[in-house]
Amino acid sequence: MLGGMSNRAVVEAHYAASEAGDLAGMLAPLADDIVWTEATGSPLAGTYLGADSVARNVFGAIARDWDGFAVAVDELLDDGDTVMALGTYSGTFRATGKAFQARVVHIWRVRDGKAVRFEQVADTAQFFPAMT
Repeated sequence: MLGGMSNRAVVEAHYAASEAGDLAGMLAPLADDIVWTEATGSPLAGTYLGADSVARNVFGAIARDWDGFAVAVDELLDDGDTVMALGTYSGTFRATGKAFQARVVHIWRVRDGKAVRFEQVADTAQFFPAMT
């Protein structure tokens, strides 16, 4: 466990860092070899291998393209090694100045205090009106 934290607390630490705009804190709970999957149909669709790839291709791209991008987590469901977050994305696409909201589920797999897998399930159709 990361500092003796529960699997739920590992995931909570990621979201708390995200809310604070702390990239290093967001990456801390991720295993170096995490398998991170963004939903098919999303602007960042694909699977990224490793925390460095996630930082560059997911968090870096979000920071580049979106103002105020955030996830508001409504509920965390903890089932041992699997933690699921239900929430809503929001933000404004820089190129158009248009805002969006989309429901999202994040499925985290945690082992030995680190997130080893992440899968996003999102209402990806909600991104594109803001982007055009």
